[in-house]
Amino acid sequence: MAGILTCLWKYRNYIVIVLTPLLLLPLPLISPTSEAKCGYVIILMALYWCTECIPLAVTALLPVILFPMMGIMESNEVCTQYLKDSNMLFIGGLLVAIAVEHWNLHRRIALQVLLIVGVKPSLLMIGFMGTTAFLSMWISNTASTAMMLPIANAVLQQLCDTEANAEEREFNMAAANNGLDNQAFEMGDAKMSKELQSKENTINLDADKDDSNGIISSLEAQQRRLKTEQKYTKLTKGMSLSVCYAASIGGTATLTGTTPNVIMKGQIDELFPNNGGVINFASWFGFAFPNMVLMLAFSWLWLQFIFLGFNLKSTFGCGTKKEGDREAFQVIKDEYKKLGRMSFAEGCVLTIFTLLVVLWFTREPGFIPGWATVLFNKDKTYVTDGTVAILMSALFFCIPSKLPRCCGRSEDGASSEAPAALLNWDVVHEKMPWNILLLLGGGFALAHGSEKSGLSLWLGESLIPLQSIPPFAISILLCLLVAMFTECSSNTATTTLFLPILASMATAIKIHPLYVMLPCTISASLAFMLPVATPPNAIAFSYGNLKVLDMAKAGFILNILGVITINIGINTWGVAMFNLNEFPSWANVTKTP
Repeated sequence: MAGILTCLWKYRNYIVIVLTPLLLLPLPLISPTSEAKCGYVIILMALYWCTECIPLAVTALLPVILFPMMGIMESNEVCTQYLKDSNMLFIGGLLVAIAVEHWNLHRRIALQVLLIVGVKPSLLMIGFMGTTAFLSMWISNTASTAMMLPIANAVLQQLCDTEANAEEREFNMAAANNGLDNQAFEMGDAKMSKELQSKENTINLDADKDDSNGIISSLEAQQRRLKTEQKYTKLTKGMSLSVCYAASIGGTATLTGTTPNVIMKGQIDELFPNNGGVINFASWFGFAFPNMVLMLAFSWLWLQFIFLGFNLKSTFGCGTKKEGDREAFQVIKDEYKKLGRMSFAEGCVLTIFTLLVVLWFTREPGFIPGWATVLFNKDKTYVTDGTVAILMSALFFCIPSKLPRCCGRSEDGASSEAPAALLNWDVVHEKMPWNILLLLGGGFALAHGSEKSGLSLWLGESLIPLQSIPPFAISILLCLLVAMFTECSSNTATTTLFLPILASMATAIKIHPLYVMLPCTISASLAFMLPVATPPNAIAFSYGNLKVLDMAKAGFILNILGVITINIGINTWGVAMFNLNEFPSWANVTKTP
């Protein structure tokens, strides 16, 4: 029996691949409507995504096969969903991130920030969390975590070794002083006493005393060393968790920071084509950045409490400076010196990156006409955030990585070759996550198929009884559901599955679609409890000597705090920004099959 179970477990993926579509087949056979057929495809993809029996990107391609074969959509119509404006925005953002990583600009920024904040435990945690969150706004969460954790470990290891050595030296000096005092005291007694023991007995007793003192000193030194190592092991756990959590939180602040954000924009534009560009880079940042700062602050307070305590004198230092702090600070300083002066290539990447962010913010800021509105978008939205992203990222392939010198010579005296561009396609091909682009496309195809088949309309009508529940309660419950679901499924798959359903529900019960879609999109990034939930969690788990219980205990409270923070944001400045108290006219548009 055990052998059969072992064999089934080995072949579980193949079993799921074959049995799942067969078990679901009665759904379209019993009810051969377009809604049931589309529901069959969505359930099948959801189960494939959750079990990961085949790669996520391959599952995302199933609409290309199943929608035409089931008569839901034509093949041409399905395939055009896989490369939309949101995909272009994502590609442009990824190209910028690849350029920043390729020229090590992110490492320079990180080390510079750490040199500013110092190495006191609490300040160090703030520094690592803030830096990681900032980097995750622009580059992948995985890359920022993988870069920051080795730096954190090196600094903490140096602090631990230096403190242990300093304590050992102090203890040895104290022990030596005690030995001299005891010897002087014994000599005074010998002079004062008239009845002394024999010289041989005195020597033996002194030898025994020295041996026992040495054993006690050695044990006390070992205990001190062990106590210091335990303290820094706990601190390493907290620092590792702070970095991976900050990466996930930081990615929520910008539209290109993490995949669910781009999916949200794409789904809004697909399901509500007349929304007037309600979600763009500036509007997303205006809502999500304050929310990110709040979540980061709560996360720091919680991790500070469980791993460092609230002893401000020891964690903040309160003006004290130890030798260990100086040596740990020197580690960061040495790492920064290894980078050398900022190169021409780094300067170009930083300039393009800064210009891109400025153009994103000023394209359509909302309170005044943006440059795109004045120059291009007078009667239609010709220029979008995707246009700007591709324009600026294309410059990486046009600008040389070194300052051109026409009369330059190589070492052998021959004329030097022209410098390579800031990016080449080999680097992009190696680092670009092409599977994410297919996942985005699969989500857009599902959303479009739901509309064409009438499944969205059917779901909306089924959810009308939810009108009796207050909107804020619906938002909180849905955020908790998404946050729980994303612990065992990728945040991309979670967002892709939930957003069309949420849009249908919002339309049916006449609440603003953003009121539920926006909080749930950010909640999809709250995967804090399990090592397998996100790549940053897995990296931290391998670095920080963590147990699953450590991550689950810290992550559970952070999930709750995250959901509370998001719902505070959506009910305060979110209402003011997007006018969420009113049902928008553009949400009344319902496509019929």
